[in-house]
Amino acid sequence: MKFGVMFANVGPMTYPEGAVAIAQAAEDGGIESLWTVEHVLVPAGYQSTYPYSPAGKMPGPEDSDIPDPLIWLAFVAAHTSTIRLGTGILILPQRNPVIVAKEVATLDRLSGGRVELGIGIGWLEEEFDALGVPFADRGKRTDDHVAVLRALWDEGAASHESEYTSFTDAYSRPRPTQPRIPIVIGGHSKAAARRAGRLGDGFFPGRGSHEELAQLIAVMRATATEHGRDPDAIEVTSGGKGALGAGALDEVRRLADLGVSRVIIPPLAFDPEGQREAFARYGDEVISRC
Repeated sequence: MKFGVMFANVGPMTYPEGAVAIAQAAEDGGIESLWTVEHVLVPAGYQSTYPYSPAGKMPGPEDSDIPDPLIWLAFVAAHTSTIRLGTGILILPQRNPVIVAKEVATLDRLSGGRVELGIGIGWLEEEFDALGVPFADRGKRTDDHVAVLRALWDEGAASHESEYTSFTDAYSRPRPTQPRIPIVIGGHSKAAARRAGRLGDGFFPGRGSHEELAQLIAVMRATATEHGRDPDAIEVTSGGKGALGAGALDEVRRLADLGVSRVIIPPLAFDPEGQREAFARYGDEVISRC
């Protein structure tokens, strides 16, 4: 079992000293990966429903700091050596995929091949409006952009022709260090599960009970089989309840029984000393026993 830390780039971790502290504490505690969140902007008074809270609103004030995930991860990469660098998620349809290919390949090269590219289609319609990107076709746009990324990361000159992106015999260099940067499909819906089965190297359901998670994993696996892919090769990432204390280890084992390969936990603490102690304790109580 692998273990990652979600919401790594929020709160005090938006500052350089906080970013370094959580990254190094997690790495020292045996955590495999850090996962960032993203919004380019948050329109004041937004009406779109945030799908991961009963209140329908993101946690924290609308004007909370949310650093760009790729720049934040590049900074963290320079202060760590083994921890993997995940986006959880990058809102892919909002971005030019040719530029994303360059940015992510550069990060993978400079970090020694540590990138996990988690992507999602987004939920905040007002943000799409501000960026001038149509909200309604974000699913189709995401599928197209995944194809662009993989084409530009390949060995030879790349070509791609679609209603969203067009280029012929083009090189984007450097190539990533990894032979294949994992693209992890995030989302809590059956559509996300099907996209992971069709296109993903991984699947990261954003929420749900054990029963709902089992259903989504089943949809992902069935879709992979329908498309001639090996469902066992698609790594499942999911959050666990009770990151510390009684029940934490049992929760990880229940998730493993469902087919989860990576368990995501929250930061556990927001000050450097607290993080060092909490991650060390989690390593002793949970990671070392899995």
